[in-house]
Parts: sequence; C-alpha cells; structure tokens
Amino acid sequence: MDSSLTANTGARRAERMVARVFRDYPGSMAVRLWDGQKFAFGGGAPEFTLVLREPRPLRELILARDPLRLAESYFRGKVDIEGNLYAALQLKDYLQSLRLSAAEKAAFLSAALLLGSSVDEDTGRTSPAWRASLFARLAGKHSKPRDRQAIAFHYDVSDDFYRLWLDERMVYSCAYFEDADDGLDQAQRNKLDHLCRKLRLAPGERLLDIGCGWGALIHWAALHYGVTAHGITLSRNQYEHCRRMIDEEGLQDRVRVELRDYRDVAGDAVFDKIVSVGMFEHVGIGNFPLYFGTARRLLKPGGLFLNHGITCDTEGWRKSLSTEFINRYVFPDGELDTVSNVQRAMERSGFEILDVEALRPHYALTLRHWVQRLENHRGEALRHVSEPTYRIWRLYMVACALSFEAGDAGVYQILAGRRVKGLHPVPLTRRDVYRQSVKPGGDE
Repeated sequence: MDSSLTANTGARRAERMVARVFRDYPGSMAVRLWDGQKFAFGGGAPEFTLVLREPRPLRELILARDPLRLAESYFRGKVDIEGNLYAALQLKDYLQSLRLSAAEKAAFLSAALLLGSSVDEDTGRTSPAWRASLFARLAGKHSKPRDRQAIAFHYDVSDDFYRLWLDERMVYSCAYFEDADDGLDQAQRNKLDHLCRKLRLAPGERLLDIGCGWGALIHWAALHYGVTAHGITLSRNQYEHCRRMIDEEGLQDRVRVELRDYRDVAGDAVFDKIVSVGMFEHVGIGNFPLYFGTARRLLKPGGLFLNHGITCDTEGWRKSLSTEFINRYVFPDGELDTVSNVQRAMERSGFEILDVEALRPHYALTLRHWVQRLENHRGEALRHVSEPTYRIWRLYMVACALSFEAGDAGVYQILAGRRVKGLHPVPLTRRDVYRQSVKPGGDE
C-alpha cells in the first residue's frame, strides 16, 4: 500500500478522534498532532496546546481515558503542554467525566488500533527507573527501613535542585503570608517566627523538631528565642546540610541534629516543646497512635506540641488518580486524613487541643511561588535532575496548588498540650502571637 495513502488515512482517523474527544471541552485549548495538524476547541485564544508527538499517547487516551497515562507520556516527553499548565490540568476532570456511546467506543477502538506507529514509539514500552513504584519494591509499609528509603526517594534528589526553587533558608513547607504580595523569603520568615510564637518558646527551653528538614526552624529558634534545639530527620542530604550549618555558625552548644527515626528517640518528658512541620504526611494513618504517643512521651507535663500537616477532605487515603500519582512518583507511602480525624487521634493519645489554624490559602500561594521559581530555573534544574524528574515536580506542584485552591486539600497547625490537671501555661488570648513583628530579613 502507498505510504502516503496510509499516512493520510491515519491522519483522518486521528482528526476524527481528537474532534470527538475534545468537542465538549469547557475551556479553550488546542491539540497539535505529530504530523503538525492543529485543532482548536472552545472560544477565544487557546489557554494551552496539548502536543501529541506520536500516535501512542492518543491511542491510550482514546482506549483508557486515564489521565495518569497522559501524565506519564508527558514525563517521557511524548506529550507536551505549551502554554498554561494550570489550565491544562482541567483535562483530568474532563477526561474522567467523558461519556462515549457504545457505537463511538467501538469505532474509536478500531480506529485507535489502526493508528500508525512512530519510529521510536516502542522504546517507551520499557518502564524507565523513575516510573517504578517504591511501595511495589519494598516490604513492610511504614517499617523503619521502608520509611528511610521513602524519605530518601523524595528528599535526597539533589539539594542543588531544591535550592533553585525554595526560599533562602530552604524551608520545604507552607509559608505564612501576612500579605498576598509578600515574597517567598519573607513569607517563610513569617512562618518560622509564627511557629516560635505559637509555641511560646523561652530561653533555656529544649525544643524537638520532628522532621527538621534543612534545619531552618531549629536554627531560627536557637538564634532568636534562646532555646536548645534538637532536630531529627531521615534524609541523609538534610542531615549533612544541617551539620554543615551548625559547624559553620558555631552553634554546637545550641543546635543538634540526628539522622534518626522519631520512634527511636529515647526518654520520657525530655522536651519542653515539640514541633513537627511537613513531616506528618509520611507517618501513615495506621501509625497515628504511635506518632502522637511518641510525642506525648517525649513532652514534659505542661509542655506544648505543634503539629503542622496537610489534610484531605475525605476520610482515609483512598485509591484515586491523585493518590496513585503522589505515591508512585513523589511521596511513596504518603497518606492524608481529615483534620477532624487527626485531632481525634491526638486526643486519644493524651493531648488537649489548644488552638487550630487553617493555612490552605497560604499553601496555594506557596506552591505557585515554587512553580514559578522552578520554571524560571529550568535550564539549571536540568543540570541537577533528569528531564522526567523536572516534569514530575512541575506537574506535581501545579496540581497541588490547584488542589489547595479548590479545597480538596488543606493544611493545619494544631497546637496541643500534654493533658494535665489544671491550666496549660498559655495566655488567655492569641494576642501575644500576633502583636509581635516578624524578625527582619537577611542574616540573623
């Protein structure tokens, strides 16, 4: 058969399928095929163009209508998004809600199977290393060895990569915007000081930071509030960064960091205050009693514990497109629950809830800052990580920003005290938390 005739026939099939699939798309978009054909949908200028570089992603899109397969093709560079990636993620809900008649399904199945192949298409059939799910390779969910490897999978990518898009102190958690126009560096300084004020830190107290990251909070608390700060992390990269910071600034008498699992911290009633920021998502719902029980054991009577963590709007961590994507590519074994279930677990562990603050709008703003900074440093990022890794992180953070904006995810700071007889030593109002100005920027 004449090759040009075959190509034309394949192009017509592709055109018909694209026209039907995106006919009712509620926004404004375009699709460009591997042969250069371009189709526009909706009114006005397209917000983005979905670029299909070979037939296979279109076949998978037609046969499965699984947005995760489309995402995987994007990671491999077989699909691209030109334009507004935030707008492009509307495709997830659109494809999942698309309804085709029985006749359309039969016709599309036949046409999809007859689409031509690209020269290098078969190379995509062998899953690259980054695609393999960590939880499928390791045994014992939330065992200590598995948690160490899960943390390494996420955090030990490259400090230089994280440094490109995090703030000056490398705070990898929700910032605190006193004004929506605050820069990211200022908003993270706001957050560090907000945490310290909520904990009512005082000179001479012992502070434990569970999951201390790159050490910004233990550093801030020791310098500005006079505490002796002890951080723990499972990330080798973060641990070594903290050690260098402590040595370079001569903080050995005030700041200590350990490469240690929270379950292995020994002692009873050891710390005056305990904080955990952005680590809670790794604990696992089944480990809530152990996690909160450990915090209670380590906290002195009358002490304060502040847990800062992401929540979701449905109970439990049910299998879905979003949860599968996160666990496969970003946070192996990560699990979220509702804020009410988190508080119930804290109370059952012997804590009294003293204060709860919702920071959902703050995380949406934080993520948009991170995405913009990552995109601005794309070239440099690709010197530290692979193209698929860059694409995974970009897509992940854009999707998270939209999730926080929609209310599917939340983030809460929950201040609690170890339950004791009498009153906890906190002021009667929150006035002390807000009347102090944040510490100035720059070097401490």
